[in-house]
Amino acid sequence: MKRGLPRVPTGGPAVQPDVREGAPVRGASGVTGAAWRMFAGGLAGGPTGGPAGAGEPPERDDLAPPRSTWQRGLSILKRDPLAVFGICVVVLLIVVAAFAPKLAPYPAMGEGRSSVSTRVSPPSKEFVLGTDRLGRDVLSRIIYGTRPALIAPLIVVLLAVAIGAPLGAIAGLMGGWVDEVVMRVCDLFLAFPSLLLAMAIVALQGPSLTNAVIALAVSWWPWYTRLVRGVALSLRHQAFVEAARALGASTPKIMLRHILPNSITPILVQASLDVGTVILATTGLAFIGLGSQPPAADWGLMIEDGRALLRTAWWTSTFPGLAIFISVLSFNLVGDALRDLFDPKEYR
Repeated sequence: MKRGLPRVPTGGPAVQPDVREGAPVRGASGVTGAAWRMFAGGLAGGPTGGPAGAGEPPERDDLAPPRSTWQRGLSILKRDPLAVFGICVVVLLIVVAAFAPKLAPYPAMGEGRSSVSTRVSPPSKEFVLGTDRLGRDVLSRIIYGTRPALIAPLIVVLLAVAIGAPLGAIAGLMGGWVDEVVMRVCDLFLAFPSLLLAMAIVALQGPSLTNAVIALAVSWWPWYTRLVRGVALSLRHQAFVEAARALGASTPKIMLRHILPNSITPILVQASLDVGTVILATTGLAFIGLGSQPPAADWGLMIEDGRALLRTAWWTSTFPGLAIFISVLSFNLVGDALRDLFDPKEYR
């Protein structure tokens, strides 16, 4: 007789399972539950058939809780020493600008008083960075020049944001002919280089630091208009904006409560990058005589004043140029760090 599968009885009394405590549980094929678990565990690499934890599902990074802003910031600072350098320099510039009269070795020279007896003195113990052609201490002038170098760009950026952000929000939220008019005006301003437009405005109003700040703000606002308009276009059809419209919220209310708050992050990143560019613009206007006027302490004026003495008294223009270079570089490094901080890819 051929050996085959065991016959399954079709009649007779039903086979009662053995429910005694500790009795092995058997399936239809007669394999105990414990044996089956050992067999399945061996295939999966579980505790009985492989290394411990091998049968467990791998951990997924996307299931980890999102990190806070402070945690992401500390992570960026740990892996980016240039960002730490930029932040330290920016903080140092703010401190120097705030306490310039106390930090300057010769405050009177920093404010513009000349001294014929110390004209064009090289760096020494008395004058660490030397003196200019009027006998003024270069270090004191650089320290006092930190004030316009920081205050003027901050005012320019704030004015540009105050003008451009609302216009961009209105254009992106309303669309239609309003959007077309605002964008065509922006294109008109952007058709001219910002510095060239600022030079034309200052030439009409008269050379001064105040007029230079106003001229740069007038030429800078279109960038923020385009930036905020892009944010508004991406949010205008979102569910929360549509819900606000359905509840009867007006366009100004939607703009103030939904569009502008969501634009703060890109505005902050762009503004931090623009500060360095505006420092170059303000010092450039001072260099050509359209910004700060003598005897004010301005890095651009100091470079222009020492330009004729570059071969014989190199320190009169070299050190102010280094101050501009380090300041612009530091603000750019801070802007890059802020961009990485608010990057959605860094949220986990």
